[in-house]
Amino acid sequence: MSLDASLADEVPGLLRYARAITRDPHRAEDLVQATLVRALERRESFRGDAAPATWLHRILHNLAVDAARRDREEPSDAVADAVERSWRDDAYTVDAASVVERAETAEELRDALVHLPFIYRAAVVLHDAEGMTVAQVAEIQGVGLPAAKQRLRRGRMMLVSELARGHERREALAGVPLRCWVARRQVSDYLDGELPRGQRVAVERHLEGCPTCPLLYTALVGTHAALGVVRDPDSVVPPSTAARIQRLVGDGERVRRTPPVGN
Repeated sequence: MSLDASLADEVPGLLRYARAITRDPHRAEDLVQATLVRALERRESFRGDAAPATWLHRILHNLAVDAARRDREEPSDAVADAVERSWRDDAYTVDAASVVERAETAEELRDALVHLPFIYRAAVVLHDAEGMTVAQVAEIQGVGLPAAKQRLRRGRMMLVSELARGHERREALAGVPLRCWVARRQVSDYLDGELPRGQRVAVERHLEGCPTCPLLYTALVGTHAALGVVRDPDSVVPPSTAARIQRLVGDGERVRRTPPVGN
């Protein structure tokens, strides 16, 4: 089967992977679409050395890494090191029953996954959710086999630790409407006054009670206001340049209106 013919068969897996690593259905769809476009553009470079699924997942992974860097989601070694230090402590343990119960609840599992640094989250999803081998994970992430194994090991540790502390996040947000990501996705529309009254009230109540989102919202408001100033031409174009442009425009108008010699 040609690569073009197999693209449609790979879309469900690509979309599932994109949703798991982004937790944003719209962003996931954009990633898959960009992946298919990139694959079609580079179809000549596909030699069949890897399965189409592996090749396509690598394209999507690289696009997701680029997006994570733009969003400053670059994985932090400090996070991974802290979790590993906890696991090295003989006294560290978790409530296994609670962890397993939360892992079996889709929303709890997604909430824990999204707190993992990107490369570890991707390794766990590719291997444990998508059934890729460690070798395929290494190829998709562009690392050696030992690095892929370490990412998978650390990712699993972090996932268990995040599931274990799920109750802490819930307690911090007790009585606060909306989950943080849902509220953060709506803040842009809230700023633009495009939310229906019910959703607007829910976002406001979330901001009143959430310990982390108000600072993000304040930063968004400040940036939005700063960009509003940039829309003023006087703040961008120096007065001397503006005057010179006006003179050039005026000279151009006079030249255009002056009849050619000989008419």
